[in-house]
Amino acid sequence: MDDDIPQEITSLVGREVYSNNGVFVGQVEDLRLDLDSERVTGLALTSLNDDLFHGRAASARGVIIPYRWVRSVGDVILVSDVIERMKTEESEEAAV
Repeated sequence: MDDDIPQEITSLVGREVYSNNGVFVGQVEDLRLDLDSERVTGLALTSLNDDLFHGRAASARGVIIPYRWVRSVGDVILVSDVIERMKTEESEEAAV
């Protein structure tokens, strides 16, 4: 998106989300907003990549990823380190 042109936040809904490594993550269904600071804080994703989430979201309709992971928004949304972050979380959970 061009920063100089105001965009409706609803224009993010329906866009596909990929990691910066080109791995499909999911599709934006909704947004998490902080109304006090008037900013987007997360993306609610559905149509998740089963290989990526391998059972972590099996009973859920989707997941919410932090907006701070977003690296760029265009025809698709690119997020960074999703796979690495999830693997790190799994390793930490196994160690507990």
